[in-house]
Amino acid sequence: MTKDSNPPVKNQYEMRDPQTQYPRPPFPKQPQNAPGLAEKMDPTPDHGEDSYVGFGRLKGRKALITGADSGIGRAVAIAFAREGADVALNYLKVEDSDAEEVIKLIEAAGQKAVVIPGDLRDEAFCKELVQKAVDGLGGLDILVSNAGKQTAVDDIADITTEQFDDTMKTNIYAMFWITQAALPHLKPGSTIINTTSIQATQPSRNLLDYAMTKAAIANFTGGLAKQVAEKGIRVNAVAPGPYWTALQPSGGQPQDKIPTFGEQTPLGRPGQPAEIAPLYVLLASQESSYMTGNVYASTGGTLY
Repeated sequence: MTKDSNPPVKNQYEMRDPQTQYPRPPFPKQPQNAPGLAEKMDPTPDHGEDSYVGFGRLKGRKALITGADSGIGRAVAIAFAREGADVALNYLKVEDSDAEEVIKLIEAAGQKAVVIPGDLRDEAFCKELVQKAVDGLGGLDILVSNAGKQTAVDDIADITTEQFDDTMKTNIYAMFWITQAALPHLKPGSTIINTTSIQATQPSRNLLDYAMTKAAIANFTGGLAKQVAEKGIRVNAVAPGPYWTALQPSGGQPQDKIPTFGEQTPLGRPGQPAEIAPLYVLLASQESSYMTGNVYASTGGTLY
């Protein structure tokens, strides 16, 4: 499998066989240092750069997305912009090269991109992030907590306190701090979308700390939705299955699992970020006005 054998999907609405719509295993081993870059992956992930067409469903909205440089966050940023939303993007500074491509795509869609790199493990930065997003966008009505840390470790004895801390802070603490800071700025009709995972209900043996956080995110989503319903704010979560993102080759999976990544699903391949972005668009839009407090899965056929 090479990058040349992954032609871009030009139209996400054309009927196709989902089994063969995107590349199937085997894939080459491709180790990267965390957090990883999409531009170095083979095949290159499809984030909707050439395929996502918007219809104005988020016209005038203002969104903050964490982990927006690559993977699912990048696909959501592209989709939101093409649906008419201005977008504030958060990512780590080392991911600048991926983020620059997203910024260009948002601006090409005629929307504003507010760029706020920084480390979500820092509580002060999380609060600063929200304020900068509000100031840069002129308000806030969509929050997507998507950034995540995933490191595969076979034995609990080998999970260091540093890794455990980093996973908890990136995946849970940051979501909590950012949500806390964002809520005073959200008005009726606003939406919060969290990214959980199939790992919340079907934890892999080598993703103990990551799976814990994803279960917590699903639980947090349900509880918060009940708190803020009376304010007219909806809260939902999206649960991806195996998606082809930079998270996987940069430590999220062992390298010997990369060649067969996603083949265990009924569809026989990993999902591409462009395939899950429409779910975030739905949950952010008024079309989902009676949907709150739930988890919506996109797993290639594996039961959530």
